[in-house]
Amino acid sequence: MDTYIIRIYRREESDPDTLAGTVEEPGILEKKAIVSLGQLWDILSLKKKKLSKPKRRVEVLNKGGGHERIHSQ
Repeated sequence: MDTYIIRIYRREESDPDTLAGTVEEPGILEKKAIVSLGQLWDILSLKKKKLSKPKRRVEVLNKGGGHERIHSQ
């Protein structure tokens, strides 16, 4: 499960998609500023996309009998 701290400081009544706030992950020093609900969604879904394609290490036997490491995505 992913955990985020989302702070919304201001939201426009005339345009509910427009807001001012921050997103952070506990234990990570970086805070990301957000100005819309769409941007918030992009930040949250970007993390999910990064996790869905982990790099794998594959070792194969080469002709000389040694092992080669191949990094693939």
